[in-house]
Amino acid sequence: MSKQLFKKAGPPILAVLALLLVWEVYVKVYQVEAWLLPAPTAIMREALNSSPRLWMHTVATLEIAIIGFILGTVVGLVLSVVLHTVFPPLRQAFYPLIILSQNIPIIALAPLLVVWFGFGILPKVLIIALMCFFPILIAALQGLDYPDPAMLDYLRMIGAKRSQIFYMLELPNSLPHLFSGLKVSATYSMMGAVISEWLGAQKGLGVYMRLSAASFRTDRVFVSIVIIVALSLLFFAFISFLEKRLIRWNLRREGA
Repeated sequence: MSKQLFKKAGPPILAVLALLLVWEVYVKVYQVEAWLLPAPTAIMREALNSSPRLWMHTVATLEIAIIGFILGTVVGLVLSVVLHTVFPPLRQAFYPLIILSQNIPIIALAPLLVVWFGFGILPKVLIIALMCFFPILIAALQGLDYPDPAMLDYLRMIGAKRSQIFYMLELPNSLPHLFSGLKVSATYSMMGAVISEWLGAQKGLGVYMRLSAASFRTDRVFVSIVIIVALSLLFFAFISFLEKRLIRWNLRREGA
């Protein structure tokens, strides 16, 4: 187990360490100004010195990221079931509109959401949900659309109802695809949380980054980036853990 983990995680970790070493040496040798490019050791030192304040901002960002992710997941799942099972004719009408909506930059919608819903938590959560629901919707529809043909024929042959086919075949078959969409949306949720906080939040990593950049504290900006990346990876790992626990049959089939 440890050998397999090292084979997977070893090369990326070594690559990151090598990059940090080159970065540190470059900054020291060429005496780069701290406001332009701080050394990794300076970034780490700032992270330790500002840990209480960073914790407050991190918790604020994580809260709205989780709420927005859950809302986007629920909307994506409900919409996929409606378009696939409840009202399939609506799919031809609404699916192109859903695709078209993804071509609208979220940063362009953000001011409108603030005008409509104010500066509270609602517009921030909606921004995250809008970024998260689309990968989940597409992944769920793809899984629902392509069940096992042999099992589908068998269920139809024994007279299974439409609802029985959905719960016994289509829904379980869609889970691997769904978790793929969830992992993508998990990373989107952190990015969406930071973008939403640029709208005028009082706390959060997005606010911390904006204030740090305005005061030329580049080391604090890098600290925020590191935390955001770490949270995204942890969120991704948590979804992967749930996937392995909930759909072991798919993992066994892939390993066969």
